[in-house]
Parts: sequence; structure tokens; C-alpha cells
Amino acid sequence: MNYLAPSILSADFTKLGEEVALLEQSGLKMLHIDVMDGMFVPSISFGMPVIKSLRKKSNMFFDVHLMIEHPERYIETFAQIGADGITVHAEATPHLDRMVHQIKDLGKKCCVALNPATPLNVLDYVLPELDMVLIMTVNPGFGGQKYIEAMSGKIRTLRDKLDAMGKDTDIQVDGGVKLDNCKKIMDAGANVLVAGSSVFLGDIAKNVADFKQIIQ
Repeated sequence: MNYLAPSILSADFTKLGEEVALLEQSGLKMLHIDVMDGMFVPSISFGMPVIKSLRKKSNMFFDVHLMIEHPERYIETFAQIGADGITVHAEATPHLDRMVHQIKDLGKKCCVALNPATPLNVLDYVLPELDMVLIMTVNPGFGGQKYIEAMSGKIRTLRDKLDAMGKDTDIQVDGGVKLDNCKKIMDAGANVLVAGSSVFLGDIAKNVADFKQIIQ
């Protein structure tokens, strides 16, 4: 199944609750929540209080993307405050297998993210355990960047690898996803599309409807 997962990093934070409610009313099931620490990536975004507050107002699947160093320190807390799925970067921890099992032992969906320059083979020994793989199609840390075209090949290679394993693991793409390239991205093998500015800038309901026409 294909999903649109709007990234609240591009939302208007003066009316964040209203905009998340609008997404849910539009029929979307997944919300992408980028947590940045200013160390693993240059930017600092938001943390536990925002997620905990949103959890009280929304039944959407909270897809929490941790762009932080040593995420093992906070996995249990994010699980407790409402994350349904937790994404960690392979580059952010020296103990990826331990991290994957820590997330799954808490009953959460587990995803591992790869930066553009990180090869797929770092997943070789954890891939069977994952619910989703996130292919970063921009260098993480800032919204509004342009999709890196070479990543389409990376997505295609990963999908071929999963097919050969007999796995229907979700492939998520984050970075530069627009109305004019989302079909190409799905054709490469991705089925979960993170979109920020292309959802939140302008008429949110119309933007979602336009995406759904293509994605569904």
C-alpha cells in the first residue's frame, strides 16, 4: 500500500494542532515527525513535549524520525510518549542490531534510515528484521532541498533486493518529494512518501488531494 506521510517540519507551528487535524480529516493515516539535535544534523527541531501534545489530539500513525546522535538514549521515552514507528539512522549508532531489537522489543515498528552517501550493504545483517527502510533523497537537516536523482537507482536496487528475499518491507523516501516526481519515485519501488513544503505551503487540503490522486 502507498502512503503519504506529511512532515510537520514544514507546518505552521502557530497552528500545528489545526494543521495536523486537517491532515487527519483529509484521510491521511501517517504523520512524519523529524526530531533533530543540532549534532547529527545542523538543525534543531523539536522533541518530546511536541510529540506528547500532538498524541493527545491525533490517532494518526506517528512516524518518528530521529536525526540524533546515539538515539539509544531516548528510544524508550519516544515509545512511551506516542511514537508508533521509530526511525534511527545507521550512521548515528555503532550498535545498529541492538537498536533494531530495542525498538521492536518495545512493540514499535522499526525503520532504519540511510543518508544519500551511505551504501545499502550496511543493512545486510538487519534487513530481515526491519518494517521499513528510509532512503534519504536529500542530505538531512533542512527542508526544501532538491531530490537527488541518483537515489532513484538506490531505491530500485533496494526493492529488487527485498523482492529477492520475498519481503514486502516498506520503502520510505524523504527529501524533495513533489507532485511532479512522486510517480517516478514510486515506480522506482518506494511506497511511503514524506513530503513537507509541497503539502504545507498553500492550500493543505488541495495539496493532499492532489497527492492522493497520484499515490492511490
